[in-house]
Amino acid sequence: MTRHRVAAVQAEPVWLDIEKTTEKTEHLIESAARNGAELVAFPETWLPGYPVFLWSHPVYQQAPFVARFHANSTAVDGEHIQRIRNCARHHGITVVLGFSEKDGGSLYMSQILIGTEGEVLQHRRKLKPTHAERTLFGEGDGSGLRVVDSAVGRLGALNCYEHLQPLSKFAMYAQNEQVHVAGWPCLGILGQVPMLASEAVVAASRTYAYEGSAYVLLASQIMSESGAEVFASASGEPCPIYTGGGGIAAVFAPDTTQLTTPLDPFEEGLVFADIDLQAIDLAKNFVDPAGHYARPDVTRLYVDGRPRHAFVHRLADEDASEIEAPATVDQDGASVAPKQSSDELPPASVPAVAVSPPAG
Repeated sequence: MTRHRVAAVQAEPVWLDIEKTTEKTEHLIESAARNGAELVAFPETWLPGYPVFLWSHPVYQQAPFVARFHANSTAVDGEHIQRIRNCARHHGITVVLGFSEKDGGSLYMSQILIGTEGEVLQHRRKLKPTHAERTLFGEGDGSGLRVVDSAVGRLGALNCYEHLQPLSKFAMYAQNEQVHVAGWPCLGILGQVPMLASEAVVAASRTYAYEGSAYVLLASQIMSESGAEVFASASGEPCPIYTGGGGIAAVFAPDTTQLTTPLDPFEEGLVFADIDLQAIDLAKNFVDPAGHYARPDVTRLYVDGRPRHAFVHRLADEDASEIEAPATVDQDGASVAPKQSSDELPPASVPAVAVSPPAG
């Protein structure tokens, strides 16, 4: 089957409230399924809302927001993710969700790809948080640069300005990605920063569709006046750089055609599009950067897809030299991963974090 109906979210989270935002997520999933969508895409850090205070408040004023953000973040096997998985299974729909993942005392800008049976198809972390985000979030690893099989085709996802990382994009293109979710926050509210403008978000997402010959679902958050009040300064005044709105949602075809009618930047809702994966073949017939249009004799990309952990528990009599040994180089100059022992860390095809099956 090559034809599918997909949906992208443009909505406001219930800022810094994971319980109410989870309830809203369930309603949006139900609405997408009711309107025939087989896939619904959510923005970056939808749970519990993007930490806009990182861009607007001095560091010494951020502590109360940081504390609330931590308290409303979730583990990948937490109850709120479990509820969303159950909702996906109940409605028989694929869901791609951005969330702030809490792992011990650290946070990560994560995405989870949930199949129609509520199973975890992929769990990934943003490779490099952008600019001010690095004060709050840790980094992901190469195990997150994966494209997986799903009910709507070969499916992948990246967050925000990962769409400006040429090598990360190429790694996804080379895995025959057909449908891509581009999760974005409400960057449009930061109108005084041209690099974060809505036009830049659209340009990056549309370019991904063109380069990768893929369908791209752009999902983003919006901010209302009442939402801005959540991030009021100590004096009670909303930050003046918030311009409000900021929403963008779209589906782009491999030839860059926008298949959806834009919503007002202040309007919450879903945009829907009918896609046909056969159009990808025609696009790649012209240009396939990771296939017939590549020059591997000149440039090649090596991706280390092994999960990386700060703590690896080994028995005392085991050879410590085996722990994450560096790659070697073959006669052609290509990197070769070291030989794995029988108890090596899980391969990239297995989620780095074990996730329990959906309840019921």
